[in-house]
Amino acid sequence: MDYQYSQLPNGIRIIHKQVPANVAHLGVIIDAGTRDELPDQSGLAHLIEHMIFKGTHRRKAFHILSRLENVGGELNAYTSKEETCVYASFLHAHYPRALELFADIITQSTYPDKELEKEKDVVIDEINSYKDNPSELIFDDFETLLFRDHPMGRNILGTPETVRKLRRTDIMEFLHRNYQPQHMVISSVGNISMNRLLVLINKNFGFLTGNENRATRLSVGAYQPTIRTEALSNFQAHCIIGAPAYDVFDKKKAALALLINILGGPGMNSRLNLKIREKYGYCYNIEAHYHPYSDGGYFNIYLGTDMEYLEKTVKLALKELNLLRTTRLGALQLHRAKLQIAGQLAIALESNAGEMISMGKSHLYFEKVDSYRQVMEKINALTDVRLLEVANEIFDTSQLSRLNFVPQNT
Repeated sequence: MDYQYSQLPNGIRIIHKQVPANVAHLGVIIDAGTRDELPDQSGLAHLIEHMIFKGTHRRKAFHILSRLENVGGELNAYTSKEETCVYASFLHAHYPRALELFADIITQSTYPDKELEKEKDVVIDEINSYKDNPSELIFDDFETLLFRDHPMGRNILGTPETVRKLRRTDIMEFLHRNYQPQHMVISSVGNISMNRLLVLINKNFGFLTGNENRATRLSVGAYQPTIRTEALSNFQAHCIIGAPAYDVFDKKKAALALLINILGGPGMNSRLNLKIREKYGYCYNIEAHYHPYSDGGYFNIYLGTDMEYLEKTVKLALKELNLLRTTRLGALQLHRAKLQIAGQLAIALESNAGEMISMGKSHLYFEKVDSYRQVMEKINALTDVRLLEVANEIFDTSQLSRLNFVPQNT
C-alpha cells in the first residue's frame, strides 16, 4: 500500500498508510525538542511531554489515561533533541476517540501548578535513575562532550537544578513558540480510508492557527576532539568513542549507515563483535551507531568491559576503523552487507508501530517517505570506492572524542 499525503489549511501535514489490520497506530510529531529550549530551560521540552497527560480543560489525569486504555489502547510520548511525539496504538474502530484525545492533550492541557511541582519530582527521579545506569548515561554525556555548550549538547531530561526552576510561564511561552500547526505532522498506519481520516483530523485540529514567532535554530558550532574520564561506582568500565558525521539531508548518509552496520550493527556478525567479543572475549557488549540530525550528526562506538581490557578493546576498535579506511570491501563482502541491511529493513517494516514513527519523522524532515524499494536502490548503488571515501571522511581516528566511565579506585 502506498503512502498517502495531505495538508490542512493551517499547515498540519498528514501521512497515512492504509493497512488491513485490526490494530491502528497514530502519532503527532512536533518539530520541537531539547534544542529549542532557551539556555536556562534545560529539560523543559521533556517536562512538557510529561505534563500533557496531567489535565486539560475537559479531563483530569485519570480520564486522560483511561480514555484509550478503557478500550485496550496504549498511549505514550517521547522527547528527543529535535522533536516531541505523542503516539498510540488501538483497535482501528477507535480512530475518532484517539484523535479527539490527541487534540485535547496537545492543544487544551492546563499545566496546573500543583501537578507541575509533583511532576518535577518524577523527572528528577528519572534523572537520578539514569545515574544508576552508566551504560545509558554515557550516551547522553557523550553528546554533551561532542556539542559542548550548544543546545544539542543538553541532556534531554535536564538537571535537577534546571528542572526545579521551571515554571508554568516557561511552558506556555515554549508552546506558543513551538507547538504550532506548521510544525506538526500526523502519522497514521491503520485500517481507515484517507478521506475518513482527514475528516477526523480536520474536526479535531482544523481550528489551530499558527504564528511565526519561533527563532532560527542555532547552528552546530566548530568541533574539537576531547577525551574525558569520570570515576563512578561501577563494576565495569564503559567507553564511547566517536566524532561528527553527516546530517539527515546528506546524500552520503546511506553509505555511512551501511558502514556502521558492517562495523557494529545489531547482527552478531558485525566486525566489532566478531573480533572483540568472539575472538578475544574482552567484552559482552560492543556496538556502533549513527545519529543524523537536521544540521549535523555523529557516529559512535560503545563498549562495556572489565577495566583490565579497556585499552586493549579500544585499540582493537580503532584498528577496525582504520581497516575500513584503508581496505576496500571485496565484492562478496559488499554483496553480503547489502543483503543483510535489506533483511533488517524489511523486518523493521513488519512493525506497523515502528513504521508509523519513521514515516512521521521522514515527513517532518523531507515532506515525503521513501519506499523500501527506493531505500534499497540507494543502498544497492553504493560501491566499494564510495564506502572507502566515506570511511576516510568520518573514521579519522585523530578526530575522535572519547568518554570513559571507570570504576572508582582504579
